[in-house]
Amino acid sequence: MGKDGMNVALLGLGTVGKGVYKVMKTQRPEMPQKLNTVLNLKKILVRHPEAHVKDVDDPSILTSDYSQIVDDPDIDIVIELIGGIEPACTYIRDALEAGKSVVTANKDLIAERGGELMEIAEENHAELRFEASVAGGIPIISPLKNSLSANEISEVMGIVNGTTNFILSKMTDEGMDYEQALREATALGYAEADPTADVEGYDAARKMAIMASIAFHSRVTFRDVYTEGITKITAQDIAYAKTLGWVIKLIGLATNGKEGIEVRVHPMLIPQAHPIATVKGSYNAVYVRGDAVGDVMFYGRGAGEMPTASAVMGDVFSVARHTVYHSQGTTRDNVYRKIPIRRIENTVSSYFLRMEVEDKPGVLATIASIFGNNSVSIEQVIQKDKIGTNAELVIITSPVRERHIRDALLIINSSSVVKRVASMIRVYIDQREGEIS
Repeated sequence: MGKDGMNVALLGLGTVGKGVYKVMKTQRPEMPQKLNTVLNLKKILVRHPEAHVKDVDDPSILTSDYSQIVDDPDIDIVIELIGGIEPACTYIRDALEAGKSVVTANKDLIAERGGELMEIAEENHAELRFEASVAGGIPIISPLKNSLSANEISEVMGIVNGTTNFILSKMTDEGMDYEQALREATALGYAEADPTADVEGYDAARKMAIMASIAFHSRVTFRDVYTEGITKITAQDIAYAKTLGWVIKLIGLATNGKEGIEVRVHPMLIPQAHPIATVKGSYNAVYVRGDAVGDVMFYGRGAGEMPTASAVMGDVFSVARHTVYHSQGTTRDNVYRKIPIRRIENTVSSYFLRMEVEDKPGVLATIASIFGNNSVSIEQVIQKDKIGTNAELVIITSPVRERHIRDALLIINSSSVVKRVASMIRVYIDQREGEIS
């Protein structure tokens, strides 16, 4: 840290990068009081500097050469906002090995290689912070690491993707079908031109891997997360769920129980009275259960230029304070356990099943018999709509292991009385009641 303050480099000047640039400018008068120093933006790495001349007050800080950043001993903090695995991973590793602290919003990288990078940071007495990698402007990483650290966390559940929540909210509130809601999300800028990472659940899965690792002190990576998207959810599913007192959301669920950790992302029926069920539009929420604190929920904007910039700059301010007071490295990796990951077939849920069946006596008895032979109990049944000469049957099961419901559905799908199983959606159950034999 020089006598004129701390120097910062920014990698990337996209949507979030521009937000960070704005926050640094507006907060500069407050920095001496908040940080006991000031932050100077010395370099911005972009692929084509000439394309960003109008985005900054001083174009001389633009560069396409990363060596001007990593080899500059006067740069104290590097903010990585280019995304993806490479070259971001190399840039971050090189910065940490040079003793520079790094702040990133890169969920892909942290979910895959966060443990490795945290080790490099600790070895070099630098900090690696990533609050903005999960839930945008909502503070959740710091609370899990700090405010809630005296708790044994048993569950983290959340809506952590604004695109899918917007789509499902439109389907629920306005009766849109999936394709219509996706078109509106794209037109409004909530969905990318290629929405795969969002609608297939991959974005949410990366965020859940990060939160689970921190909450349970045991490494969870993206490939450990069972993932399903929302593309098969229909207006009929949502209408039936509403009739039964449920709301369908794309939920990330991480639990730590007697049989190990389970982390999964998929559509789920949530009771209408649950706080998560009221989260609509592009908003995100994370619901945490601790043994001491009980249940707490964090709610707000999960993405966007300024909310994400808020999280990034919060981390930068923390690093600056630690540097001023010579306490760098206080955010060491808190993963010190090795808890087994529970496979999806061993998890416990209730299930919402929508079937097209022959409209004749004895059909439900046949289905119930198949279920019973596979340890599946029926909790609710609705027969409402006709489809030609067939009937539509909706069943909600009691809590059961996934492998048993799969075994039952294999037999049901081959039954002559069942024309097709149109939907299978998991139903949220309180995980304190979810340990069954």
